[in-house]
Amino acid sequence: MQGIGEFKKVSFEEFKKEFEKSFQERNPADIRSLYEKIRLPERATTGSAGYDFYLPEDIILDPGASLRIPTGIRVRMDEGWVLLLFPRSGLGFRYRLRLDNTVGVIDSDYYDSDNEGHILVSVSNETNKRKVLSLKAGSAFVQGVFVPFGTVVNDAPGRLRNGGFGSTSV
Repeated sequence: MQGIGEFKKVSFEEFKKEFEKSFQERNPADIRSLYEKIRLPERATTGSAGYDFYLPEDIILDPGASLRIPTGIRVRMDEGWVLLLFPRSGLGFRYRLRLDNTVGVIDSDYYDSDNEGHILVSVSNETNKRKVLSLKAGSAFVQGVFVPFGTVVNDAPGRLRNGGFGSTSV
């Protein structure tokens, strides 16, 4: 198995900024406590391809509801690799949990963005069975899979990334 990257936490300031955009007002000490408990992504078994990402806070998603979740995580990875994010299989099966951008694509140059490469995940509960999705802080909710990629021989983008969602738009 080839090691091509490393997960790290973003700064407390970055996590707090994004957390406050998604969740009700909290005492900064409470947000600090959540930040200290952030768990780096892990594979569940030696045969697992995906690294589980864990919720920093309890969530409740009614049918049809969406939520943008700051993971508190960034990833440094070698050039030529991408991290793809997918819902955990069981949550997709039971609740039709979906990523709002269908598949999360974390590029290797995202790590040095202004937002520290903070991995933000927007999810929706698209159940057609009226099931409310309730998960506790620390629960695995998405998984990331590292994949190598290629480029064409005359590739020359010439631009640097400096942002999050949509930052590579022309």
